[in-house]
Amino acid sequence: MESRNREKEIKLYVIIIAITAFGLGLSNAVMSNYFKDAYQVDAFKRGLIEFPREIPGIISVFVIAMLSFISDIKIAMIAQLLSFVGIMVLGFITPSFNIMLLFIFINSLGMHLFFPLQDSIGMDLAGQEGLGKKMGRFKGVFTAFQMLSAVLVFVGFKTGFFTFTSERKWIFILAGFLFLCVFILLFFLERSVNVTGHTPQKLNFTLRKEYKYYYYLVILFGVQKQIMMVYGPWVLIDLLGKKADTLALIGIVGAFIGIFFMTYLGKWIDQFGIKKMLYVDALSFIGVYAIYGFLSAGYVNGSIKTSGIGVLLAYGILIIDRMSTQMGLIRTLYLKSISKDKNDITHTLTLGQSLDHFVSIICAILGGVIWVNFGPQYIFFLAAFISLGNLYIAVKVKIPTTVD
Repeated sequence: MESRNREKEIKLYVIIIAITAFGLGLSNAVMSNYFKDAYQVDAFKRGLIEFPREIPGIISVFVIAMLSFISDIKIAMIAQLLSFVGIMVLGFITPSFNIMLLFIFINSLGMHLFFPLQDSIGMDLAGQEGLGKKMGRFKGVFTAFQMLSAVLVFVGFKTGFFTFTSERKWIFILAGFLFLCVFILLFFLERSVNVTGHTPQKLNFTLRKEYKYYYYLVILFGVQKQIMMVYGPWVLIDLLGKKADTLALIGIVGAFIGIFFMTYLGKWIDQFGIKKMLYVDALSFIGVYAIYGFLSAGYVNGSIKTSGIGVLLAYGILIIDRMSTQMGLIRTLYLKSISKDKNDITHTLTLGQSLDHFVSIICAILGGVIWVNFGPQYIFFLAAFISLGNLYIAVKVKIPTTVD
């Protein structure tokens, strides 16, 4: 009976992450185009906007600590309500720039509260046996529904049903409805599930020296993610003049490949071990950012055409970057392998997210300054250089033999 209940709970969890992925694909994934079309921001302002978008990633650690008297799933429910309110307001009206930033903050707070809880709940439900494979499948489902949302984005903008220049942003309204559905499903999961870590407890968000390499990895990822998430698409939008439908098409291809990639990634982690996969993770980051830097330099100085093969190369790098970013599963399972106490996982993931977003804010603003004053290519060269730190950590980490 217990096994049957766990199966039911896992199915419900999979539905939750699927709908969440779809909602994020209709909101977070198209924000750069929203800022460009609705508010005509430049590269410098685009960097500044990341301040209210990323601050929630820092304060989420304190918010979860304040809410530690309730279960993780109830906190996840609050997170979905915040996402719903933030995006729904932006869907129904086009507020002034400053008011828009306020609701971007509310939506982002919900999103950032949910992310670490999503992983910790998933690991609790998956159990110990074949953890990498199961987590890979969860991420594969998430990626599959991101792909479906990208298909809808592509069709919606191509047909003119979705637009950011009208008063009603139907894409955001639909995303809000999906977040509300997730809230309801979490309510049923809360009633059904009783997994370790969901019991109200006092959380202790202290930096533990045993987890120092995990903290280093998330800080490095904060730099890498922010540079590619903000300025990778901005190369296409600002330098190549591409719209939301083009970015959606790239998302469709990347997500389609990612469905299979995530499944295999989980298997590879189980087969080859976390340490070897950390090497792969490091090399993928270095390669992606170095190549994208040379491409950006070529677009600026005219040595690479902004049509034909020159554009296809940029598309290819963005798709590969999606695979590289998805390797965050390796970091999560690395933390799981070295954790001294299973109750450490939720708050260490949340604390790691806060460290990640602290450097993200700095990099977003710094990136805008570099783009305007020196050129976009230097942002990506900086990311490639910083990624050498991942290689150093891959050499230094020691994985318990019972896990690796």
